[in-house]
Amino acid sequence: MTNEEIIRIATAQSAKDIGCEADDFFKEENVVVVFKLGQDAKKYYMLPIGCNFISYGNNVVAAATKQCLKVVNDYVNKFEFYHCFETPNMRWLNERLEPLGMTVCFMAEYYLPDVKMLKELPCQYEMRVLEQADLEKLYLPQWSNAICSDRKERDVLGVGAYDGDKLVGLAGCSADAQEMWQIGVDVLPEYRRKGIASAITAKLALEIMKRDKVPFYCTAWSNIRSARNAVKSGFLPAWAEMTIKPIEKVNEMNG
Repeated sequence: MTNEEIIRIATAQSAKDIGCEADDFFKEENVVVVFKLGQDAKKYYMLPIGCNFISYGNNVVAAATKQCLKVVNDYVNKFEFYHCFETPNMRWLNERLEPLGMTVCFMAEYYLPDVKMLKELPCQYEMRVLEQADLEKLYLPQWSNAICSDRKERDVLGVGAYDGDKLVGLAGCSADAQEMWQIGVDVLPEYRRKGIASAITAKLALEIMKRDKVPFYCTAWSNIRSARNAVKSGFLPAWAEMTIKPIEKVNEMNG
């Protein structure tokens, strides 16, 4: 699998996620379409969604409900596409969304492997490839970033680092799309800063690609530790997303 094939698969999936065309992400001008959550969208997208902004670094593609369409169109035409994800400008957006009952909710950066950089990395602990059945007994709080008990059926593969019989680091992947599996990783606090996270992340990415799937990795903007792990593991920033949701849903998330 080449880098070109990986980005083609990723943009095709993003198009399915929001209802645009894959070529829209490569245009110089911004693109606004009516939001449509595709049948084959990534499984973690949850309605209701007022708008989803996606940029692969060329422009911004915004998919909005009809209710939000005018505000979103005005927004992407007012600011440079890379400024659409910045907090001063988001204030302009929120002021116009709030009367519609909407607000900015999620922001994240996504990474894809660079096949020229991705390789097995050294680890002082034994690494073991774990199949889905092996993960069943690992749904514990310390591994909640790597695997998730709420959607066990999507946790399909993992790599564990073991100090003897003790699991000290776990990278797991969720089959969030037909061709793309998302990686999450956890390392016990007393075993951090030893290169475990990058070693198990890189090995899991290689195992995913052996199965003809594209591994991807997501971080919050402020999670520097996670972003560094992505780069060290052989991943590079590929796209950014910002999602608009109803204010009441955001309030529920905040308790």
